Amino acid sequence: MLKIIHHGHSAFEIKSESHNILIDPFITGNPKAKINAAELKPDFILLSHAHSDHFGDTIDIAKNNDALVIAVHELAEYLSSVGVKSHGMGIGGQREFPFGKVKFTIAHHSSSIESNQLYMGEPSGIILNIEGKCLYHAGDTSLFLDMKLIGDMNAIDHALLPIGDNYTMGIDDAVKAAEFLNCKNVSPMHYGTFPVIDTDPNEFKRKVESVGKKCIILPIGESVEI
Repeated sequence: MLKIIHHGHSAFEIKSESHNILIDPFITGNPKAKINAAELKPDFILLSHAHSDHFGDTIDIAKNNDALVIAVHELAEYLSSVGVKSHGMGIGGQREFPFGKVKFTIAHHSSSIESNQLYMGEPSGIILNIEGKCLYHAGDTSLFLDMKLIGDMNAIDHALLPIGDNYTMGIDDAVKAAEFLNCKNVSPMHYGTFPVIDTDPNEFKRKVESVGKKCIILPIGESVEI
């Protein structure tokens, strides 16, 4: 059994029987977060891309917990240069880790450290296979047709999809993404953190359930087990 905890925006904590994994740990400066970065104790951190609202507290959390950060190659190389344990991967590559398998998918977005516009490789989505369950975190992305291929090749138990619009998919495109992915369950993310992405998750829930998908809106700090 996996526990998925939402920490706001696109930050999630995945707890298995033996491991604790963070995805996109934007905690400090996140107006929706209900936890302090120092309270998080991961073994591993997965990053979809380098923007500050996803990269977040990665360096401090990783160093404080001796955690391995898994990210696209350029971002992993940057982390290594600042003293963080990291493992770099390429889009489409898969690797087995102590907790399970990770595969990075395409995502249509960008990836840089905004303060100095340092290029950090391609943005990505993340497929996580752990304890017989498959989780897909789409990262920041628009809708793309290859989501059908992702769904055809993976029996996705739970998909985490951005709905905030402006920078990513909006609600209607995210509904279509859920159809393409053929996921068992879906939760919205990347909405409501800032005014420019203030969309209604209940509208997404109504629309995605009208096409036969189960939607679980995860309030900040709450969890679901899959």
